[in-house]
Amino acid sequence: MTLVQPPMMVHGGNHPARAMRLMIRDLARGRQGITEAGDLKARPLETPGPAVRVGDGSALIHGARPWQGAYTQTNIGDATVHVPPTGPFARTDLLVLRVEDPEFEGARDPRKEEIGYFHLIQGVEADTAFVPEGMTGIPLARITLPRNTAAITADMITDLRQVANPRTERTLRVLHPTDTEKVPTPHGSWAAWPKEAAWDVDVPAWATKAALVVTLAGLRAEAGNIYAELRTRLGEHNAPPTVFDDDGTTTRRATVILADTFAVPPAYRGTRQHLAVQINQLDKYGDGDLTVTAGTTVTADIEFTEGPV
Repeated sequence: MTLVQPPMMVHGGNHPARAMRLMIRDLARGRQGITEAGDLKARPLETPGPAVRVGDGSALIHGARPWQGAYTQTNIGDATVHVPPTGPFARTDLLVLRVEDPEFEGARDPRKEEIGYFHLIQGVEADTAFVPEGMTGIPLARITLPRNTAAITADMITDLRQVANPRTERTLRVLHPTDTEKVPTPHGSWAAWPKEAAWDVDVPAWATKAALVVTLAGLRAEAGNIYAELRTRLGEHNAPPTVFDDDGTTTRRATVILADTFAVPPAYRGTRQHLAVQINQLDKYGDGDLTVTAGTTVTADIEFTEGPV
């Protein structure tokens, strides 16, 4: 029989290590990387020296061989990894979390030696971002050392971590204005408009990036030329403005799309933030009226994602 029997699901069975690794592989959906955004980040020593420290966290590491399965590794507390100084030539090193399972590579004895460990690959290409082919491991950081350097500083460390299964949360909000509403006067400064296009948004505690797309379809323009800037505002973050520039004279309808992506500030995570649409109409370029009506649809597409921090 070629089936690998499931581990720990029946009493009295013989459960090979590979069965557990294959189960981890399935649960990880074949992905590898750190578990959460802040895991296993490489930083300089508190007093820079010839080493880096790798912080708390865990990771999933996919075996390099077919049907090897996946491994889990957890680091509790800072681990120090020595980085040899350079001489007259600059050097680039790759810091990886490696697994050396003697069933597939190497000769480590799991009863006496750690099969998972932080490993420094010296002298790699300057743009290296992956572990060498055939090695079971994940990249954590690239360290670029100038010549005659012994102390590692933050600017020498390039973060290469990837979240194995990043979390995503997407919310769609839709509204149809209940009343006809012109842009508030006096013009020439930012104002919330339409007033109903405002929502309280719960920011996930794990979110590191936000993507906002707000569509205003069926805006009514009339009574002359109109020039206005529109933007979204989440908390204290203002998106770059989108311009509405219309030189018409008759009544007409238009659609405006506002879009923004930005890194979520740490203070926003796990809090509720206010999202609104704002407008700044400039009369020196036109004196028409921009209006939302019952025939206008406002759609807000809000997505939070998780990535290394």
